[in-house]
Amino acid sequence: MGEPVLRRFLWIVLLTLSLTTICQAKGTYLGKLSVNPQGPDSIGNPAGLYGSNLSPFSIHNPAGRYGSEVSNVSATNPHATRPPKLYDRNGIYRGRLSANPHLPDSTSNPYGRYGSKSSPDSINNPYGAGASGRLDSPNNPYGEGMSLYADDDVHEK
Repeated sequence: MGEPVLRRFLWIVLLTLSLTTICQAKGTYLGKLSVNPQGPDSIGNPAGLYGSNLSPFSIHNPAGRYGSEVSNVSATNPHATRPPKLYDRNGIYRGRLSANPHLPDSTSNPYGRYGSKSSPDSINNPYGAGASGRLDSPNNPYGEGMSLYADDDVHEK
């Protein structure tokens, strides 16, 4: 079995296993918001399903639903109204990972609860939810990060 065939086989197995857990009540699972380059679910892992710029489940894929600058459910669309939602390890909602600074619960809204650098609930606060010492902080290079879920209808095509 050649390396390209093995790589394709492993990719299919990984996708199949992931698809069994992707669709949940919260929406499509998009991995963990984390700078950890080794984490299997980390969006900071360029070789992983959620960090690859080719994966349909990655916010780094500019041609995909969740990374496109024109998709309404994308983290990178500055006008999106339904960007991905963030949850910490206890299941507590931590806002929307969004480039839209006008959404009240966007992590890019500098005046909002989840975007302000002075809010304890913000991932932008180095002493609050964004503290690098927290296991679920997106800024902890050894941590697990926060879960990302798309705000899409699981029955949507």
